[in-house]
Amino acid sequence: MTGEWDFRGIDPGDEMPDIDTSVPHSARMYDYILGGKDNFAVDRQAAARAMAANPHLATAMRENRALMRRMVRWLAADAGIRQFLDIGTGLPTSPNVHEIAQAAAPGSRIVYVDNDPIVLTHARALLTSNPGGATAYIHADLRDPDKILGDPRLLSTLDLSQPVALTVLGVLHFIPDEDDPWDIVGRLVAALPSGSYLAVQHPTRDFYPEGAGNDRAYRNAGIAFQYRTKDQFARFLTGLELVPPGIQLMSEWRAEDEPQPRPAAAEVGAYAAIGRKP
Repeated sequence: MTGEWDFRGIDPGDEMPDIDTSVPHSARMYDYILGGKDNFAVDRQAAARAMAANPHLATAMRENRALMRRMVRWLAADAGIRQFLDIGTGLPTSPNVHEIAQAAAPGSRIVYVDNDPIVLTHARALLTSNPGGATAYIHADLRDPDKILGDPRLLSTLDLSQPVALTVLGVLHFIPDEDDPWDIVGRLVAALPSGSYLAVQHPTRDFYPEGAGNDRAYRNAGIAFQYRTKDQFARFLTGLELVPPGIQLMSEWRAEDEPQPRPAAAEVGAYAAIGRKP
């Protein structure tokens, strides 16, 4: 990596947003918990409180990254998908979606979406595409699907007449019920053609003792956080054909080649699945 920024795929007319270092952000907390350096004191303090409430949080986050790798590899290598829309990207941590997809299919095209300004400043790492493929980055919020779908960077990178894999991993629990995350996901899926896929993950309290979990720590930091049950998770996949093995604990989803034994359910606490649009 060089010391110069390369903002290919970012509109030069976009104003670089300010980074508020006085307010914690979930992406930077995630970065800190996984040993990254792109975080501030306020993020570290909030992360410490979250880890105190859930001592297995780092394990769950590592399993989320491993899940992403397995899902993207399956979509590219087994399902033949060549286009990816990754929403809730977070700070770049290699391998990223485009690195995994393009290792299986060099011509893969990927659009990343996140709403954290610090992710935008690191977009260079998300735009180092294989020459045969393409990547783009959109600074936008999952709660504004129309803005995402209508962005010229998406439209110039992806062909929405051809199948797309929509990956929404590690982000839906930050969308409260009042913002109707099921409708948001449904609108995104509705814009994709037949043969597209939804890869989705969501934390749950189903495996925790009564009252356990880190949701209150996040909310006390001013970050919306909501666990959901298996039935609530399944609603995101309404109308889609579940890919085997269906809805699984995220650490178990096609994890035969991962180190064994797998973490206990209470150490992971999240569901995962892929659905295909008929």
